[in-house]
Amino acid sequence: MELPFAESWKIKMVEPIHKSTREQREQWLKDAHYNVFQLPAVQVYIDLITDSGTGAMSDRQWAGMMLGDESYAGATSFFKLKDTITRLTGFEYVIPTHQGRAAENVLFSYLVHEGDIVPGNSHFDTTKGHIEARHATAWDITVDEARDTQLEIPFKGNADPRKLEAVLAEHADRVPFILVTITNNTAGGQPVSMQNLREVRAIADRYGKRVLFDSARFAENAYFIKTREAGYADKTIKEIAREMFSYADGMTMSAKKDAIVNMGGFIATRHRDWYEGAKGFCVQYEGYLTYGGMNGRDMNALAIGLNENTEFDNLDTRIRQVAYLGHRLDEFGIPYQRPAGGHAIFIDATKVLTHVPKEEFPAQTLTVELYLEAGIRGCEIGYILADRDPVTRENRFGGLDLLRLAIPRRVYTNNHMDVVAVALKNVFDRREQITHGVRITWEAPIMRHFTVQLERV
Repeated sequence: MELPFAESWKIKMVEPIHKSTREQREQWLKDAHYNVFQLPAVQVYIDLITDSGTGAMSDRQWAGMMLGDESYAGATSFFKLKDTITRLTGFEYVIPTHQGRAAENVLFSYLVHEGDIVPGNSHFDTTKGHIEARHATAWDITVDEARDTQLEIPFKGNADPRKLEAVLAEHADRVPFILVTITNNTAGGQPVSMQNLREVRAIADRYGKRVLFDSARFAENAYFIKTREAGYADKTIKEIAREMFSYADGMTMSAKKDAIVNMGGFIATRHRDWYEGAKGFCVQYEGYLTYGGMNGRDMNALAIGLNENTEFDNLDTRIRQVAYLGHRLDEFGIPYQRPAGGHAIFIDATKVLTHVPKEEFPAQTLTVELYLEAGIRGCEIGYILADRDPVTRENRFGGLDLLRLAIPRRVYTNNHMDVVAVALKNVFDRREQITHGVRITWEAPIMRHFTVQLERV
């Protein structure tokens, strides 16, 4: 008999979590203006709002923190981090930042200007925010198949080469670079194939354009290439990652995901002009070039995390847990973005809450209902996150409206996933009675979902 699957780690320390009553949750949610970002964490039972900075670091990472060099300039911790990044990616120039959106802010301050167009496969919220705040356009070139949540294809996060060709043919002079997000978060944590990366590179070369990777979950993307794409089954994750980055000119990374640290990020590139152009903004916004908003101990933990999470067993444990939650939802017939993604399950709210009109934000309503049901905090990736059109100021209802359940790395067991699945089933079973959603009472002009205030309709 074949042995069952088990995690590739054992538990050394635990943190208590607490249940609450529905009556308590109703009041807490009202106090938070029906925005789960505004809930204190102690009011949450199982927290799936994000996988960013919420993972459990390893014993080696904690040990590395004790060896952090806190020198202001030239810390040994920076050079350990730089050497690790260069070995994994091939990029010579490295600028540390305190997290991914800071990396975008630093690099985009140099690269993105008013009137520019940045084509990419589903820019995530901070990426789009940093582009649009500079009065530029984030142009989505994701494959159309990503819009059909029930379609099962292996690389649903791909950029569409025809769409990329079309935007470059008409607007090449306005394109500072091409963005590829690996994995594609907004489309449901879906991976990008190596073949697609080659195609994007070839098109970029024809038009003399550079390619930037949003690399927050590059290791998970490499895992999917290994397990789904022909010719890569016998390659290591590190070998696959190195090939992936060979098709890019640079990267930004929120290390809070695939490096499994609580804080940290960086820019890396093979081009000295990008490095020289960005480094002044690092000093201005983040700190000196050899710490960039991070402590030495954080850089040590980041370097170790990058090494650990580019090993197959660690990724296999992580992605199998996401798939496990997907399998439980399959038992109950709950629709989500298929196949299961790398870091989260994305529930298709418009297929669940069919009586809630789009103007009342079905995914946010489903987020509210799941919290009320069991104290589980997810995150809307949909019409609220999409923000308003910067020109018309109308809500953007053209994309998917999803409830994301992002699973922190090495934090919860499959028993917790069972609780999540059954709680969702309970909401799903009473979906016909949910006929009204929420309306906005206050919102910020950009990236409104973090601070938006809502009320029940």
